[in-house]
Amino acid sequence: MGDVLLALSIPVLVFGGGIYAACDCWWRRRHPAPPSPYTHRAARLAEQDMLLLAEEIVDDAYTALGPLYDAPSAPPAPGPDGPPTVLSARPPRAPRPAATPGRAPSPPAAVQKP
Repeated sequence: MGDVLLALSIPVLVFGGGIYAACDCWWRRRHPAPPSPYTHRAARLAEQDMLLLAEEIVDDAYTALGPLYDAPSAPPAPGPDGPPTVLSARPPRAPRPAATPGRAPSPPAAVQKP
């Protein structure tokens, strides 16, 4: 008789486990847990860490590549040791003032269609 009870207890335990899992799933769907404040805080901390890392990357890139974008302090004088001078067919133009005192700059000319 002991072997029969042992053989029948296995399907009963499996069936009972299935019923428990189904009821637990139904209960959790009907009564969801509120969002954890620790989850939101962890997301904010991760976002702050990511922003700090991005700032470090940008700062490192600027320190490494910044001198490439800076304007030279003084152009080298042309001569035998300096860069060659560029000969232009046109004479250099004088810079135009942006606006005369008391008058705004004129609007650009309208483009005419051909």
